[in-house]
Amino acid sequence: MKDKVLFDTNIWIYLYAQNIPDKSRKVRELVNNNFTSIIISTQILSEIYNVLIKKKLKPKDEAKQIILEMVTNFTIVEIDVFKVIAALEINSKYGYTYWDSLVVATALQYNCNILYSEDMQADQLIEKKTRIVNPF
Repeated sequence: MKDKVLFDTNIWIYLYAQNIPDKSRKVRELVNNNFTSIIISTQILSEIYNVLIKKKLKPKDEAKQIILEMVTNFTIVEIDVFKVIAALEINSKYGYTYWDSLVVATALQYNCNILYSEDMQADQLIEKKTRIVNPF
């Protein structure tokens, strides 16, 4: 069984916006190689939809279809009080924004060995458990 992985919102945006072809191809490859091991939080689903609409990268109906396909194909986890509390601790300890800390807390709680993100400190190992990887 492959290690569990979590993709930060920015990584998914490259895949679905397809406005930077090299990054889109790289993300597609990562998704294909980790398809059965991907964890997505409800926070990230919401952020993807919001970015696609707000930045006019996709019309609402396409953005909605993307989210529905993600819900169908991947393991979706909800944000709960335990993740919120863990995010506060991560924010204090590592200095990430609250929202990034919530992503990290989710990765930790679901035993994701890798958190793909372009926005966080690359190659940082969090709590000796989850490594942040910039795939680009």
